Amino acid sequence: MGLQWSREEERRPLLAGSRAPRVFGRRWLVLLLFSLLGFMQGLVWNSWGPIQNSARAAYGFQGLDIALLVLWGPIGFLPCFLFMWLMDTRGLRVTVLLTLLCMVLGAGLRCIPVSDLALRRRLIHGGQLLNGFAGPTAMNAAPFLSTTWFSPDERATATAIASMLNYLGGACAFLIGPLIVPAPNNTSGSHLTEGHVASIKDRIEAVMYTEFGVIALLFAAVVAYFPARPPVPPSVAAAGRRLSYRSSVWRLLSNVRFLMIVFAYAIPLGFYAGWSGVLDLILTPIHINQVDAGWIGFWSIVGGCFVGIAVGRFADSVRGVLKPILVLLFSASTLSATWFTLTFLSRVTHLPLTTATIYTSCILIGVFLNGTVPIFFEMFVETVYPVPEGITCGFVTFLSNIFTGLLLVFLTFYHIELSWLNWCLTGSCFLSLLFIVCFRESYDRLYLDVFISV
Repeated sequence: MGLQWSREEERRPLLAGSRAPRVFGRRWLVLLLFSLLGFMQGLVWNSWGPIQNSARAAYGFQGLDIALLVLWGPIGFLPCFLFMWLMDTRGLRVTVLLTLLCMVLGAGLRCIPVSDLALRRRLIHGGQLLNGFAGPTAMNAAPFLSTTWFSPDERATATAIASMLNYLGGACAFLIGPLIVPAPNNTSGSHLTEGHVASIKDRIEAVMYTEFGVIALLFAAVVAYFPARPPVPPSVAAAGRRLSYRSSVWRLLSNVRFLMIVFAYAIPLGFYAGWSGVLDLILTPIHINQVDAGWIGFWSIVGGCFVGIAVGRFADSVRGVLKPILVLLFSASTLSATWFTLTFLSRVTHLPLTTATIYTSCILIGVFLNGTVPIFFEMFVETVYPVPEGITCGFVTFLSNIFTGLLLVFLTFYHIELSWLNWCLTGSCFLSLLFIVCFRESYDRLYLDVFISV
């Protein structure tokens, strides 16, 4: 069970006999509000990649601007550990309110009507950065929420829903943007009439105003009701003692098994986030238009969300099978990424380069990679318990965003020919599969709930 990583006094439950674990129906409302936060954060983050040609025509964005608009998400993770410390010490309510405040300010900044296009571009960049500051909570807090509010046989399901909705928001950006915002007649945006440019700009602004309104309503709902924790913890592990931050950092950095599974998550998921954020740029050379690229991105992430929630529910029903699930999903994702990459070399491999093959391979990559996210989160917490969930997941996603940032930084220098992005994704999937196969799993938190509580 890997109990050598935690001492008996650190695993000692805090629940008294008169306060037996129980769950409350309001946990689903808390899960809904948090999931909507994650959805809107992902939607706003991925607003510009799917409509990059329209943004060039309306606001004069260049290729570097499009890359930066995606890069603000990883950059927003710089204060990641501040948010995670706040969550572990002050609870979910304070953290979620501060996160939504950043989102409201960021969405509002993008909507300020100014005629100077240079200033408007700077305001949009600033709004995307503020939305990026909300990323640590939207992507990291799911295991903390599930442990705080849900029983052991619901935790993986709750983690899957709360974490997957952030990805679903990014997926809906692939759908909403291209369907609402008209594409220019050419990829460069030149030789357009003023009326066409004005129409494109009006549609983009309508999307931004709508997003601002939804986020403002969500902020009001959280102000009205979003408790920090339930009156009684739902499990022994939820009431268990946690390590101090100094001890937690040492535990994380000295646990070789944890570092192995961290890199298995951070490298491919980080690369995939950057790859999918500029999917339109990757597919433009093979003459797949903005709308088709949007549909590909949408279904790849939506499929991953359904798979993630399904495997989360399965992990709750059959405990102790996290590693086999990850091996299966990463084997499939490696094969799918290899297929997609080799398709671009159709002159050498003679694989058919059609819209159908691109659709299928892209969708399968997203389905299998995104489906691993909630399983990884549960594995992280189980491996290093009683390290607080916030600092554990914060460390993991911070590292993942570093890899996303590195990929996008290279993209700013090598943005003419983009086949190297496909090779990076394929190689990272294969490397992570090797890490997972060599990983020795343990279930410290499950041990506490199942055996100590009995």
